[in-house]
Amino acid sequence: MSVRAKKKLGQHFLVDENILGVIGRLAELDADDVVLEIGPGLGMLTTYLADRIAKVYAVELDTSLEKELTDRLGGRSNVDLRFGDALKLDLGETAPGAKKLVANLPYNIATPLVAESLDRLPQIELWTVMVQREVADRFFAAPSTKAYGAVSVLVQLVAERTGFHPVSASVFRPRPNVDSALVAFRRTELPPDFRGVKRVIEGSFAHRRKRLANSLELAGVADRQRAETAIEQIGRDRNARAEELTPPEFLALAEALQ
Repeated sequence: MSVRAKKKLGQHFLVDENILGVIGRLAELDADDVVLEIGPGLGMLTTYLADRIAKVYAVELDTSLEKELTDRLGGRSNVDLRFGDALKLDLGETAPGAKKLVANLPYNIATPLVAESLDRLPQIELWTVMVQREVADRFFAAPSTKAYGAVSVLVQLVAERTGFHPVSASVFRPRPNVDSALVAFRRTELPPDFRGVKRVIEGSFAHRRKRLANSLELAGVADRQRAETAIEQIGRDRNARAEELTPPEFLALAEALQ
């Protein structure tokens, strides 16, 4: 491999073609699919997708990969490659018509990218993403577990998990020090005023060791008395902690705080 991965960009290039079939199965690929891929790297997944579906919009931050990627793509006309920061681009405009997000996500943007895509990309119906195993576990963690947090609640309010596949570190170069996993989930619905709901959820988990009401006050979401009243309105003790509430309870809490 002539290109070196950049640690600061969270790059771990996919090099084992055997995993591609698993990705294709979890992504439920159809010939007429339009897919958004974030972080194509050396283009192994990109070419696999391009040979099977109608259109791939690939967004890569690292411009030094342009020659490697272009050579790998071999002039495939159904790939639209764009260089830029996926967290800053208007991805809806970048990938018009894309209904699936399929990607080996760079480690350092996986969680914020998925969290932002839930409402910023309302046209996405199915996600199939390769992430660190602990991140994959976090997406669908249960309340009162160590992995449960804001992103767990956000994802579970919007989608249901449709697939999960552990991935060995050996499929990447350089080999990461952690295990990874493929996780697939399908959109169910987007709650009304999701931005407001998201603010409440993120504020709730901003200070994990504190009572929920205190965390909401410190995050500037609501004063303590109002927060305590809202927590009691949803049937919880005013001393409850964020990690105890279920996703539907957070939705009810957000409504009570309106």
